Amino acid sequence: MDDMPNMSPPPKGDLTNTTYGTMMISSSLTWGKDVIILFPKWPNNNLSMYILALFFIFLLAVAVELLSVLPKHRPAAKPYLSLLGQTGVHTFRTGLAYLVMLSVMSFNIGILIAAVAGHALGFFIVKVRDHGQHPPDSPEPKV
Repeated sequence: MDDMPNMSPPPKGDLTNTTYGTMMISSSLTWGKDVIILFPKWPNNNLSMYILALFFIFLLAVAVELLSVLPKHRPAAKPYLSLLGQTGVHTFRTGLAYLVMLSVMSFNIGILIAAVAGHALGFFIVKVRDHGQHPPDSPEPKV
């Protein structure tokens, strides 16, 4: 009987939090700098590191959107090399998207806002760039 691990029931109260070391990880949206993002002890309750984390997640989300528009392979190029390059970029983009998703799973409102704002800015940049490449349907009247 002494070899059995402690099988006592969990404490009553808020069962949505689990401990990670000495820090609580919430499974509901929270606000503040005391959060774990991607790696243990990062940003480690440090305001400047938290702001750096927000900026990092913002840039990751922008990069995901910018990489979502791959140029078509050129007919003159070797098709397999072109497709291999596109596959590499797609794989890299997917990895970045998963990092953004894991960051948002920290349930921190600041990280969520940074990720959504980064995706919005990246989408806007892609659409503005795409809009500038296509001529308008009808020419502007000459004055």
